[in-house]
Amino acid sequence: MTETPKPRVWGRWVILAAVILGIVLFYVLGIKVVMPAVALPPEALTASIPTPLGPFFLSGTLVALIFADILIVLLAFGISSAIKKGDLILSGIVGAVEALLEMLHGMTEGTAGKWTKAIFPWFATITLLVMIANWTELIPGVETIGLLEKPAKGGEYIIGQMIGPFSSIAKPAAGQEGIYKLVPFVRVASTDLNFTVALALVAVVMIQVFGVRAQGGAYFSKFWNTGTVFSKPIFGVIDFGVGLLEIVSEFSKVLSFAFRLFGNIFAGSVLLFVIGSLVPVFAQSIFYLLEFFVGAIQAFVFGLLAMTFMAQATQGHGGEHHEEAHA
Repeated sequence: MTETPKPRVWGRWVILAAVILGIVLFYVLGIKVVMPAVALPPEALTASIPTPLGPFFLSGTLVALIFADILIVLLAFGISSAIKKGDLILSGIVGAVEALLEMLHGMTEGTAGKWTKAIFPWFATITLLVMIANWTELIPGVETIGLLEKPAKGGEYIIGQMIGPFSSIAKPAAGQEGIYKLVPFVRVASTDLNFTVALALVAVVMIQVFGVRAQGGAYFSKFWNTGTVFSKPIFGVIDFGVGLLEIVSEFSKVLSFAFRLFGNIFAGSVLLFVIGSLVPVFAQSIFYLLEFFVGAIQAFVFGLLAMTFMAQATQGHGGEHHEEAHA
């Protein structure tokens, strides 16, 4: 008779130790928690390099994006190597990613049809990239460990004075005492409008690409429909106005994609800052779980909308039925 192995319970001891350590640090030793600066633009970690498109510098959001890219590449190699080995059932993180990709492929197949093979890689890549980028805010130290800088007089990103028993480690130079701002080494990429707008532009451009690939030049007739302006003036004017609205709709997709993702993730980061500064012991765990689901949902919504618009672009917009409807 084989003995049933006992389940590992080390996780609960780690959590208990973290709670006790937090109580000792913040309530027994009296270490103060200073809320990090809430800033919209990404902070520069290096000096700016002039380029034709503007100054370039290494920021915390760029570091987080590079980390997310590396992790996606490692996941891809992990799945590829497991398949080459002949593993029929994948386990662990690789198995979870495979299950997610199968779900995304099934959704794409049900929406895009014969265009699934072309649209699915974009859907899967966008969803995985945004999801991993969003989840970086759950890693301890992200947005809370960085460089201390003396802001200019009247600066906006003031966080408070370094206090507590560890202030000597970051003790300012003589004559530089006062208020400092924190420039984090790693900041969530989705809290940078450069990332969300760039990703939105990629999605919207690919929507037009798939529309042209599927319909050719006829795709642009939905933006500039003047075929019935002279034969049926009333309906022709209506069709022309609808085309102008379609142009506005395509541009509004960029704003919708970018600001939905940016607003939700930025608000989540601020929420974690505030809760951590008010109640530093274990209270953030509930909100970490909330942000886990918010990050996943926002990534899924971003990718799903991009995939749906790409699939719609490959289909006719109904222009061939206008004559019958007008009659």
